[in-house]
Amino acid sequence: MERFTISLSKTLALEFDELIRKKGYQNRSEAVRDILRDLLSSDRLQRDEAPYCVAALSYVYNHHARDLAERLTSLQHEHHHLVLSAMHVHLDHNDCLETIMLRGATREVTAFANALMAEAQVRHGRLNLVPVEMHDHHDHKDHHEHAHHHLHSSPKI
Repeated sequence: MERFTISLSKTLALEFDELIRKKGYQNRSEAVRDILRDLLSSDRLQRDEAPYCVAALSYVYNHHARDLAERLTSLQHEHHHLVLSAMHVHLDHNDCLETIMLRGATREVTAFANALMAEAQVRHGRLNLVPVEMHDHHDHKDHHEHAHHHLHSSPKI
């Protein structure tokens, strides 16, 4: 573990302590580590140095909007190689919330999310990207001793 010291104004230190208390951190070090991980991940994504990601795309839409549900489902099917799962929640008589879990090339995931959020009548769209390293595995055997293929996605840092 590498140690370092930072200096903060009393006001900033008090605000930070209040924030970490609200968020449930046990100490300042845990909070600073999470802040640094988030900052480094964002920087990698902005500099296009995170070729792969896992992501959660959430959005709200009016399910009465003409053909919208079908268009959204078609988009997901067209990008089935990125979509891991989808959850659909009925918010009220008109609006639905969907969250789609995605995994793949960051550029493809981002392009898919932007296309979906650009659909007319889609509101409150948010994409949360987590940079990962992708590892292809062929050597595991299932309970029947058959080799199978799957991906591992390890978060960076």
